[in-house]
Amino acid sequence: MTLAALTAPDDFVRANTRLQRPPLIPEIQLHLASEVVPLWQATEEELARQGLPPPFWAFAWAGGQALARYLLDHPAVVRGKRVLDFAAGSGVQGIAAKLAGAASVEAVEIDPFACAACRLNAKANGTEIAVRENDLVGCANPGWDVVLAGDVCYERPAAEKITAWLRSLADARCLVLMGDPGRTYLPRGGLERVVGYAVKTTRELEDSDLRNAVVWKVAAAEGAKEQTAR
Repeated sequence: MTLAALTAPDDFVRANTRLQRPPLIPEIQLHLASEVVPLWQATEEELARQGLPPPFWAFAWAGGQALARYLLDHPAVVRGKRVLDFAAGSGVQGIAAKLAGAASVEAVEIDPFACAACRLNAKANGTEIAVRENDLVGCANPGWDVVLAGDVCYERPAAEKITAWLRSLADARCLVLMGDPGRTYLPRGGLERVVGYAVKTTRELEDSDLRNAVVWKVAAAEGAKEQTAR
């Protein structure tokens, strides 16, 4: 079996995934790769030869599942609010937010294939989210009430840059939540534990069949705290 030919991102996502329900959030169905889909076993070199970025969007990572579970169980966190799903991947956190009653959800990604996955997954769950291809790190808050970031601490430079930006957004007007299963570059400070979940996974993706994923509340940076107090 080989990957379906590269066409439009939406067509590629449909052709190389199957609708599945992640174990922690069976209320949501996503276009995901699986052991029977060639995309699951494709190497980074093979993807590069076809001009494809790593398909992070094609897997239900533990941190994103934890954030989605938390929102579904505690809808008041996002009900009636404007939500940003940052580095959205499959869009699972934004979809959960919309199902929980968010007034609006914006899913942002730098990968056009992830954007396609977000659109298709939102449709599969009967939700409407605005999907945008953009790099927002460093941007000011245009009016989000809640910012969600799952599984963003894979690499040190990116993790440090992203978490610094998230802390700059966190204040009395904006709740910032991260979902993470204990990645190496998760910051050691500036986080308040909200809840943890045991998430079933696979050794094809992780180093264990079960990951303990935590939802963290991001504390405001010192500068943001001072501005909020004024």
